[in-house]
Order: sequence, then structure tokens, then C-alpha cells
Amino acid sequence: MTGPGPIGFFDSGVGGLSVMKEARALLPSEDFIYFADSAYCPYGDKPPEVLRKRAFAICDFLLERGTRLIVIACNTISIAALDDVRRYVSVPVVGIEPAVKPAVSATRNGKIGVLATGVTLAGERFNALVRRYGRGIEVYTQPCPGLVELVESGNWERPEAEIMLERYLGPLLARGVDTVVLGCTHYPFLRPLVEKLAGGGVTVIDTGRAVARQIKNVLEASGLASGKTAPGTERFFTSARPEVVEPVVRALWGDPGLAVERAEI
Repeated sequence: MTGPGPIGFFDSGVGGLSVMKEARALLPSEDFIYFADSAYCPYGDKPPEVLRKRAFAICDFLLERGTRLIVIACNTISIAALDDVRRYVSVPVVGIEPAVKPAVSATRNGKIGVLATGVTLAGERFNALVRRYGRGIEVYTQPCPGLVELVESGNWERPEAEIMLERYLGPLLARGVDTVVLGCTHYPFLRPLVEKLAGGGVTVIDTGRAVARQIKNVLEASGLASGKTAPGTERFFTSARPEVVEPVVRALWGDPGLAVERAEI
């Protein structure tokens, strides 16, 4: 890559691509670098101290490649370690959080459901969101073990995906929620199936587009926008075996010719 350093994105695996795709649509000329920490996926069952160590190691990797802004494209890491990462690095950091505030605005009956990992739902940052924006609203949460692994394996369109989602959505729909928050960046790739199972009367929300707007705002406010007019480039790295991760990244990003490189960190 030439010119200004790239914008760096990272997640436990391929889920953060849902955020980077939104950022690409809004920032067509910026260069991106993506790190899928697939060797440590899923993050949802890891203790916070392990998550902080992985976040620091990945940030070091991204900074060594000239990254000028880091996007934690992962709700679990953002909940567990966003403040620590911001203290650790010298570049701006954009995190992500479940869309509780937009869901509160969208609900018609005052009942919202949140699908997320266990770490996200147990985190103080998430509970602070509920306290801040959920006053007078019934917020029902549902941890979803296995959904991340389903997307990572490339099986998000197979019958087992529908069976698993039915199990997780069932308790929320039984409570009468009219709004469902996708509280993990892997879950937007399951959005068509979530909408099918939830029915037309349920609004489904994720935060990818809002995070993309925040990235743009931070770049402009910090004077870090590249100013380029040529199309931006992407590089993809993983901590796991590229031959396993690459087909899934190709499918999700929509480029059958892209390459995923190995990074041992």
C-alpha cells in the first residue's frame, strides 16, 4: 500500500467483515487491512484478560503496518477491552456496541431482544447501555453459543443455521419483542434468516452502518482522511490456517480472487 497507512479492522474471525463492508461503501478510496483472529475464535467464551492480551497483540500487528485508525469490529472485545485498547495505542480507536439505543427508538411495544455472545451480555458496558437507554423498556437477552462458529465454518445458509436460530429467537418472540438487535458482528450474515424466522412485524437492527459513519467522522475530525480518489485496497490476515479461512472470507467479501495471509501472533 502506498500513501497514508490503512485503516485497520479486527475481530475474532470473519464477522467484522460485516462492518468493513459498510465502511467500504462509505469510504471507497481508503485502504483497509483486516485481521481475523480465527485461531482464538470464538471470543465469546474467553475471559476478559485473555481478550485484552489478544487485542493488544493484534493492535501491535496493525500498527507495525502503519495503521492510522483501528476499528474493533467485535462487540465482545469492545465490551471487554475498548477503554484498555484506547489507552494502549496512540491512534484513534472506534469500537462497536449492541444497538440498544436505536432499538429503543424503533420499538413500538417497548419490548426488545438482544442476540449476542455471553461475554457481551455479561459486560458492564452492555449493562450500562441498558441502564442508560432502556428505561421503561423491557430488554430480553439471549446468548447464542455456536452462531459464531457457524458463520466461521461457512455454513450460514445450511439447515442447521435455521434450527439454531429458531432455538435462540424462540424465547424472545415468546416474550413478544418487536425489535431484535444483532449484538455480534457475525450475526448480520444471518440477517435474512433472522428476518424470515422473526416475521414481518419484527424489526432487525445491527450497527455496521452506524460504525461506518463513526469511522468517517473520526477520520475527518482527526485530519486522518487520506484524500485519495483512486479505489481503496484491502489486505486480509488471519492467525489460523489461510486455506481454511480464505474461502469464507472470499464468500463474505464477494471477491473470489482475494488472498488471506497468515500472521503468527
